[in-house]
Amino acid sequence: QQTIQKSLSFTGTGLHSGAEVTMTFHPAGVNAGICFVRSDVADRDNHVPALWDRVVDTRLCTVLGNEAGVTVGTVEHLMAALRGCGIDNLVIALDGPEVPIMDGSAAPFIEKIDEAGLKKQTKPRRAIRILKDIVWEEDGKRAVFRPADSFVFQGEIAFDHPEIGRQERTVSLVNGAFREEIANARTFGFAHEVAALRQAGLALGGS
Repeated sequence: QQTIQKSLSFTGTGLHSGAEVTMTFHPAGVNAGICFVRSDVADRDNHVPALWDRVVDTRLCTVLGNEAGVTVGTVEHLMAALRGCGIDNLVIALDGPEVPIMDGSAAPFIEKIDEAGLKKQTKPRRAIRILKDIVWEEDGKRAVFRPADSFVFQGEIAFDHPEIGRQERTVSLVNGAFREEIANARTFGFAHEVAALRQAGLALGGS
């Protein structure tokens, strides 16, 4: 398992809330996992573990929540960066409801992690081994997990737009491939959708 060597913080804007947020990473002990702490919430439990069964919303971002109703939104780029850097244990304190979007990619988070440095810990990392194909299909989308000796990601998108169309990419996520080939990937959207998004209270921090 790994955590970071020292604490560090930075400030940015929430993509959907439009609010300025300060976020601080703190080292965490073995088997602690990754946990968000909402420092702006004092009247109830403000700890939100980053676990799959804590996902409460996926409308244009991933939102985690706890039983007290405290949530943390737009966690996907940060979580990808932590996985790409091999971080298992971390406390993430933030003073708002949403992780700052930074430049729309995972790269700024990796830069901060590099600044702090990694610390190897005494316990082995636990992992899930896929033993047979797992398939999930919903609303025209399809996800498949297959057994493999290493972590290989294959994705395909299809948009009725001349600049995008159908695209496919396969990446073997070993030897720093996430950092070199994936981390700079940016969130994109369409200009004609902006008004509807903002009327729904989303993308208020986009530019």
